[in-house]
Amino acid sequence: MSILITNIKGLVQVRPEAVSKVKGNAMKQLPVLDHAYLLMSHGVIEAFGPMSECPDRANEIVDASGKYVLPCWCDPHTHIVYAGSREGEFVDKINGLSYEEIARRGGGIVNSAKRLQTVPEGALIDAALGRLAEMESFGTGAVEIKSGYGLSYDGEIKMLRVIRKLKDLSRLKLKATFLGAHAYPPEYKQDHEGYIRLMIDQMLPTIADEGLADYIDVFCDRGFFSADETARILEAGARYGLRPKIHANELDYSGGIETGVQYQALSVDHLEYTGDEQIRALLASDTMPTLLPSTAFFLGLHEPPARHMIDSGLPVALATDYNPGSSPSGNMQFILSLASIKLKMLPEEAINAATINAAYAMGVDDEMGSITRGKKASVMITKPMPSLTFMPYSFANNMVERVILS
Repeated sequence: MSILITNIKGLVQVRPEAVSKVKGNAMKQLPVLDHAYLLMSHGVIEAFGPMSECPDRANEIVDASGKYVLPCWCDPHTHIVYAGSREGEFVDKINGLSYEEIARRGGGIVNSAKRLQTVPEGALIDAALGRLAEMESFGTGAVEIKSGYGLSYDGEIKMLRVIRKLKDLSRLKLKATFLGAHAYPPEYKQDHEGYIRLMIDQMLPTIADEGLADYIDVFCDRGFFSADETARILEAGARYGLRPKIHANELDYSGGIETGVQYQALSVDHLEYTGDEQIRALLASDTMPTLLPSTAFFLGLHEPPARHMIDSGLPVALATDYNPGSSPSGNMQFILSLASIKLKMLPEEAINAATINAAYAMGVDDEMGSITRGKKASVMITKPMPSLTFMPYSFANNMVERVILS
């Protein structure tokens, strides 16, 4: 089966030679081939070039006159397996309660954990498939999904088994992350050692035996897991071959960035509190800083210093943090808009952050994130647009007309 897209106004993120990420000033450079074609065959990108060199046949021919074609977004940080929404906490936020105050009252992550215990796997799968379909409609082709709403042996293993089934059922490329260290469950509030031992001695061996996770994550921040506790959990995960992806510095200078760098994390995420010391640590590493601007927007948090990070020479990735409490949306187009409006990222920087760098942040840059021969046929065709900048500019509209996934 072959698909030929013709008369493309602009073929975006064209990289004849594969690159794993772009950083610093290079993030301003977004290669676009004007008036182009793209040929995909047997699920991979076979050829592309100017229309003057376009092949004359394929099983399906799509005319993209006036439209752009981009690699699908990669979303490297989500929590889309959950039971029920938390709009009551939305009202609490309007009334002035902070994220931490809601958590102390039994809301937040613990609230989602209570609900998940009684919901069967089938219902969780159906709900998550609906969210994935919605994300795909906005142009997303790859998603990392975390556990972390189980907060018990049975709950965490159930979540990871659900994610494994989603991998079989969804058209999207999925990665699973074990986030047992999302919060301390109420029964372990005064016994941190007991919960850490539960994760290390019981959860991790089962996860490894069943091959349930690709990565391990810890919420390393004020009021959650300390840097020392995070290090212990990451060391245990490493013994089972799980590379870290860390929640870091969302609420304070927690040491999470430095811990992530020390343990060669694939990414450190959130990063609202990032100063020169943390930037220097990241510059000396292969860890991808991943920003979640919708979370800062929804919670009214201090925003991550994206402009300073990029100007200092760092790469940056973007993700939705799709979850019921602090970012109840999987719309990556809106993330691009927030990156430009709130974080002062140029549209080119935001698109690089949501494609090639986001692919790196979830470990799929060898097969997704750019228009490169041999990579997966995972692309979106936009609606007619006057320019590429129109996508983040038109923040309330879905500018994707069709998504093609191999």
